[in-house]
Amino acid sequence: MSARARDIARTLMAARDEARAVPTPASADASFAMADAYEVADEIRRSRIARGEVPRGYKIGFTNRGIWARYGVYGPIWGPVWDTTVERCDGAETSVSLAPFVEPRLEPEIMFGFARPPSAGMTVSELAACCEWVAHGYEIVHTHFAAWKFTAADSFADFALHGRLFVGPRVPMAAFGASDEVHEQLAALRVTLVRDGEDVEEGRADIVLDGPLNALRLWVDAMATQPQGWPIAAGDIVTTGTITDAAPLLPGACWQTRLSDPRFAGMTLRTTA
Repeated sequence: MSARARDIARTLMAARDEARAVPTPASADASFAMADAYEVADEIRRSRIARGEVPRGYKIGFTNRGIWARYGVYGPIWGPVWDTTVERCDGAETSVSLAPFVEPRLEPEIMFGFARPPSAGMTVSELAACCEWVAHGYEIVHTHFAAWKFTAADSFADFALHGRLFVGPRVPMAAFGASDEVHEQLAALRVTLVRDGEDVEEGRADIVLDGPLNALRLWVDAMATQPQGWPIAAGDIVTTGTITDAAPLLPGACWQTRLSDPRFAGMTLRTTA
């Protein structure tokens, strides 16, 4: 672990704890690249575990090809989610204070719960068979870099932009029939994001790297090459990326989703200061 990675990790942890912006690592050192970001992210993971947080799975970001040019990031990033950031919302409704976040945005996503660990090289059908359930929910993403301006390496180091994850009612994988049928059903899912009763945007789940299960497949393969060797365990939750653009959040709003598949419940999220 380099001294630079430790310093950047400490800076970002303090920025998270104090909900404030800091300069990007790449602005201080133009050579800051993905290999450096892996080191920073690994140091942050160790620090969070050391202070008592428990990993609960992962988020995958920038899987939506439609937003790559908007943010200047042209491939997936990922990072841990935690017992302190994950909330299961079996009633499909919750509220959240925005105080802990810096420039927060909301993403409607599809997420999976692993019944057993997956392996690199699996097909989407084999991955589906590893999953116990699938759910619709929200991720709040935020960045400690002003105006959402960063490099891919910056965003990976910055907690992979993860703020909170709200897991909606879980649907057993068996509800989708045979494992080889799940991928196409999920890829065809349409989600409409609604703010205060007005439609904001509609997206189709195949924009997420050709479907949530395929995004999961590509991520599992990428994780196998990651030098830090982060584990994927039974019981892990993995959310696969936003189906619409990330919508800016302000206090006092009511966000809802409508889904084309009746097996999924729409989610209601109310924001407070």
